[in-house]
Amino acid sequence: MRRLIECVPNFSEGRDKAKVDALIQKMASVPGVWVLDHEMDPDHNRCVITLAGEPDAVAEAAILGTGRAMELIDMNEHQGAHPRVGATDVVPFIPVQGVTLEDCVGLARRVGDEIWKRYRIPIFYYEAAATRPDRVNLENVRRGQFEGMKEELKKNHDRQPDVGEPKMHPTAGVTVVGARKFLVAYNVNLNTPDLGIANKIAKAIRFSSGGLRYVKSMGVELKARKLAQVSINLTDYEQTPMHRVYEIVKREAERYGAMPLGSEIVGLVPKKAIEMAADYFLQLENFSPDQVFENKLALALAGAPANEKKDGKLAAMARPFVDAVGEPTATPGGGSVAAFAAALAAALGKMVAGLSHKKKSQAAYTDRLLGHVDALRREADALTEAIDADAASFEAVVTAFKLPQGNTDEIARRDAEIQKTTIGAAEVPLRVAERAVALLERLRQLETIAAASMKSDLKVARLMAAAGAEGAVANVEINLDGIKDAAYVAAKRHAITALRDRLSAAPMA
Repeated sequence: MRRLIECVPNFSEGRDKAKVDALIQKMASVPGVWVLDHEMDPDHNRCVITLAGEPDAVAEAAILGTGRAMELIDMNEHQGAHPRVGATDVVPFIPVQGVTLEDCVGLARRVGDEIWKRYRIPIFYYEAAATRPDRVNLENVRRGQFEGMKEELKKNHDRQPDVGEPKMHPTAGVTVVGARKFLVAYNVNLNTPDLGIANKIAKAIRFSSGGLRYVKSMGVELKARKLAQVSINLTDYEQTPMHRVYEIVKREAERYGAMPLGSEIVGLVPKKAIEMAADYFLQLENFSPDQVFENKLALALAGAPANEKKDGKLAAMARPFVDAVGEPTATPGGGSVAAFAAALAAALGKMVAGLSHKKKSQAAYTDRLLGHVDALRREADALTEAIDADAASFEAVVTAFKLPQGNTDEIARRDAEIQKTTIGAAEVPLRVAERAVALLERLRQLETIAAASMKSDLKVARLMAAAGAEGAVANVEINLDGIKDAAYVAAKRHAITALRDRLSAAPMA
C-alpha cells in the first residue's frame, strides 16, 4: 500500500497573491508533492495550502515553505482577524493511507527539529504531537497571539517553546507543528455585521464552553463584506457533522434576530462529509455511498474485482468478513465477532434514532434523538475498530509464544512477552464488553423516545449488544487464565462481575 499523508500549512498572508504564489512554488518544487488546493482570505489575512504525498517529501516541502515564509512575511507588520503567532502559523500532518496518526506525530517532531536547525524559528507542538496536556488545544498555544507571546516568552517559563530558544524569531515569530485527524474548516456567515452575535453563537456551539464535541469556534468580523462570521473548526466531522453544526448555528442566530446568509468550506473537505450533509438535508431514504457515481467509477478504475458470488448488495458488503471468519485461521475469531456484533447493535440503534428523528410524531424529541445519533455513530466506529484490535492482540500473543527459548535469558524474555501480550489480549475485549454494556443501556434510553414502529429493530439491537458483551467477557476470562499477576486478575474479575450485574439490570424484553 502506498504511504500518503496530507499537510495543511497555514501562513499569515492572505492579501498579497505574489507572496502566496511564491510559497506554493517553493513547496511544489519538492518531487513527490502535490499542491491540491490553496485558499486566501484578506479579512483573516491568512492562506491555507493543502499538500499531499509521501511523508518524507511532504515533510521537506513544509520545511521549505516555512523558510520561504520567514523571508516574505514580517509578523511585526501583520494585521488580521485570525489568531496567529507566526509567519508559518500552523503545520499539521494528517494520515491518509498506509500511515498512522502515531507516524505523523513522529514526522511532526522531526519537522519541528529541522525548522529550528535551519531557520532558528522556535517550535511548539500541538494536538497528537503535544508534549504537554495544556498544549493539545491550539488556542492554548496561541493565547495572546504574536504580540502577547512575544512579551510572555521573556518572563513566563510556562510558555517556553518545545524546541528552540525562549524568544521569538524577530520577524517570523514561532511555528506550531502537530499531527491530527482530518479537520474541516467550516464558516457560517450571518446577515448582520454585529460581531457580538457571532461571538455568542460561537460560545454556544464550541466544546470548551459546553457546546458540541469536536467543535472549535469564534466570531470574526468580515469588514470587507460588512458581515459577522462564526468561524468553525470541526476536529472530527464524522462525530459532529457539518449539517448538525449549521442547524444549531441557525437556531442560535434566530434567538438574536439574525440568520445564516451562507456558509463556506476553507480548503478541502472529505467527500463523506458532503455525502452526510446531503443525506441529512435531502432526507434520503436508504442512501449509500455506493450510489455516488464517482465512488463506483473510482473502484472500477482501481481495478476492483467484480464479486464472483452474485450476492445482493447487502450480502456483498457482509461476505468478506463472513468468509474471513470462516477460514481455518486463528484470527478473526470470537473476540472480533463479539466486537462486530456490538458494532452492528450500535449501527442499528443509530438507524432507529435517525429515522425516528425524521418522523413528525417524534418532533418533541429532536435534540435527544440527534444526540443519540451522534453517540451511536461514535460507538459503532469504536467497536468496528476493535474488530482489528482484537485480532492484532491475539496475533501478538501467538508471536510471543514463537520467541526462542534456548537459554535462561531467552526463556525469561519469552515469558515476559507472553505475559505482556496476554494482558493486552484481555484488555481489548474488556473495553469491548464495557462499551457493549453501556450501549445496551443507551438503547434502553432510546426506546422511550423512538418511534413505536421500530420496536423490533431496537430489540434486535439490544440482543446483538448483549451478545457482543457476553462474547467479549468470555474472551477476557480465557485470557485471564494465563496471566500470573494475581492482583491484576482479581481486579479484572471484579470488573467482569460488575459488568454482568449491569447486564442483568438491562432486560431484553
